[in-house]
Amino acid sequence: MSALKILVVGSGGREHALAWKLSQSPRVDKIFVCPGNGGTAHEFKTTNVTLSASDFPALVDFALRNDVSLVLPGPEQPLVDGIETHFRKVGIPVFGPTSLAARMEGSKAFSKAFMARHDIPTAKFKVFKSSEVEQAIEYVRTCGFKVVLKASGLAAGKGVLLPETVDEAVAGLKEIMVDNVFGAAGQEVVVEELLTGPEVSVLAFSDGYTVTPLPAAQDHKRIGEGDTGPNTGGMGAYAPAPVATPDVMARITKEVLQPTISGMRKEGFPFVGMLFVGLMITEDGPKVLEYNVRFGDPETEALVLLLDPETDLASVLLACAERRLDSVEVKTRRGCAVSVVLASQGYPGNYAKGKEIAIGQLPKDVVAFHAGTSTVDGKIVTSGGRVLVVSAYAPTLQSALDAAYSGVANIEFEGKVFRRDIAHRALSAKATTGLTYAQAGVSVDAGNALVEAIKPYVRATRRPGADAEIGGFGGVFDLKATGYKDPVLVSGTDGVGTKLRVAMDVGLHDFVGIDLVAMSVNDLLVQGAEPLYFLDYFACSKLDVSTATRVVKGIADGCIQAGCALIGGETAEMPSMYHGDDYDLAGFAVGAVERDLILPQPTIAPGDVLLGLPSSGLHSNGYSLVRKIVALSGLSYSDPCPWDAQRTLGAALLEPTRIYVRSVLPVAQAGLLKGMSHITGGGFVENIPRVLPKGMGCFIDASTWELPPVFRFLMQHGRVEPLEMARTFNNGVGMVLVVSPDEVPRAIEALQSAGEKLVYRIGEVTAKSGVEMRNLNAWTS
Repeated sequence: MSALKILVVGSGGREHALAWKLSQSPRVDKIFVCPGNGGTAHEFKTTNVTLSASDFPALVDFALRNDVSLVLPGPEQPLVDGIETHFRKVGIPVFGPTSLAARMEGSKAFSKAFMARHDIPTAKFKVFKSSEVEQAIEYVRTCGFKVVLKASGLAAGKGVLLPETVDEAVAGLKEIMVDNVFGAAGQEVVVEELLTGPEVSVLAFSDGYTVTPLPAAQDHKRIGEGDTGPNTGGMGAYAPAPVATPDVMARITKEVLQPTISGMRKEGFPFVGMLFVGLMITEDGPKVLEYNVRFGDPETEALVLLLDPETDLASVLLACAERRLDSVEVKTRRGCAVSVVLASQGYPGNYAKGKEIAIGQLPKDVVAFHAGTSTVDGKIVTSGGRVLVVSAYAPTLQSALDAAYSGVANIEFEGKVFRRDIAHRALSAKATTGLTYAQAGVSVDAGNALVEAIKPYVRATRRPGADAEIGGFGGVFDLKATGYKDPVLVSGTDGVGTKLRVAMDVGLHDFVGIDLVAMSVNDLLVQGAEPLYFLDYFACSKLDVSTATRVVKGIADGCIQAGCALIGGETAEMPSMYHGDDYDLAGFAVGAVERDLILPQPTIAPGDVLLGLPSSGLHSNGYSLVRKIVALSGLSYSDPCPWDAQRTLGAALLEPTRIYVRSVLPVAQAGLLKGMSHITGGGFVENIPRVLPKGMGCFIDASTWELPPVFRFLMQHGRVEPLEMARTFNNGVGMVLVVSPDEVPRAIEALQSAGEKLVYRIGEVTAKSGVEMRNLNAWTS
């Protein structure tokens, strides 16, 4: 392999730490740091370059003249300003994103919108332009939660306000939007919900496809101990953060890092470089606070000490830039690393410069990285607010802290300021109580809130035999109250199938509960049974009370249509069992029928007439094929429905399943029906034979009713043959009734009196087994 010459752009402790680690690579021949500081000037293999870090043409010229192999921008500003493009044009790879990808840090408004598009967990938010100050004030007064105010643009890590009251929030908005305290960074303001919980910083290498995180770190933004005083660029950090357990890190990778990298690539601005994500570990899991598009400072000064000696940082950076991160291994070593920032007195406000720095003997595994220093007359002097970062590695956090503070004691300069409580959160956490159920991802409070939210809907399903009160261990039903003389109980259970996937993709959860009830009670009905009660099962990874309430309201609506009581259910919150906000449903129904009215009757015979009742649409079967056809059609669920422009395609496909109880049960109880078939998965071909005596079959005349437009759409765009339609979908007939020829007029009259506007005479029972589909050409004409 050829020797590498690397140009590091920047002048802080982060750049010194990177140069220090890169100098250990046997592949690296020379490191240039522009402009560098007093520490990089004396680092092995390293030379400072006295050029402006913002003069990209001059930097390109220097790189070409000095055979630079790789460019490593440290701060965010050069990346946002497009440094990557300048070097890409001359064929020099850059470890860092394009200016388009750097918008993830350059514009908080852009990054929040990106997270919303890709369902990446973050706080509720709203964006306001600086001219919309009154609207922003109204929002903070009425939103109902404590807020955080963020200048959308770059503000050197200080563009965030944390108001305690509404009045403070209003004052903060005026500071940003009227007084321009953050300058151009405040042209847009993100007002977002204040999240609570421990914060972590996760830095991850990426080549646009693969993402490899380093151990999570925690930094300390406030200048004062106990997290008091104004915000700074960071006063220290430690890693790994104990709160980022392996399970939490797995969720961060799955729910945040990988979706971010995939989403950026799909949107046309793939991310190459170091993705640095600030997260809050809430009771609901990790949520993104912000994105950064470069190495963090002071996190980097700790993390470089955790890299395994066998991990060649130069090789990793080059692999990312060449889109082959999966070809190298990023190893970290066990133990802990700590960084303590030594600042100038007065920072983050005004401070003096030019104070001479004396660095004594440092303990083993302790390194002093220079940040705001320069060399004057052969002496190292202060030149910035954050002057030095003392970093230490040790097997335990406490021993790393002891070593770091021992190093701090051996460094002197006038006005030295530092925090003495770095890692206090991790140390105090050891004395706390054990884990809670909520920390495992299950919220008992959310479950209780759901029960309270759905009680009114459940009560609305009361009927003789059940008071429809929930909250006990089991549901109770008084069969005696129904008045049956010689009842036989009939039970059924079902789900909604992949129609749920459509509901989740569309975000419409109001009708799948009706589907759930319909699939079970219609199956009871075909036995001649009256549905008496229903129970549901709702399973998810993380319970969203609003979504679950909408689903259960639909279940209650279905029960009301069916005349049965919703007497109980189960909500199962199972972290990691389902992806994101996905959920699953199951239902269980019980009905009763007088023994002598059980269907099918043994008297079914050839010549009996088949009557068809219209469906409301697809009902709840065949959606795996439906989803495939929609994908082939080029349409999305949000597009206007081709056969009903008044609603979207998604809404049309989610039309709930018809419940036939009210119109059909009285006819069955009158003894006018010999049998029934609920047309579900398998269509006519599979379902009608289930009700016929052995050896008998039937014919269905497809020309006796009009094929609804949804089924014509599926035939056309999926090129589905008519016979395949007949064995997959209901095709506009959701219930088939078997009637004696001489009872047909009475049966039709009774059905119409009960509310059935259309009753089709679709076929007859035959002496030959199987289903003969006639006149299928009517569906293609």
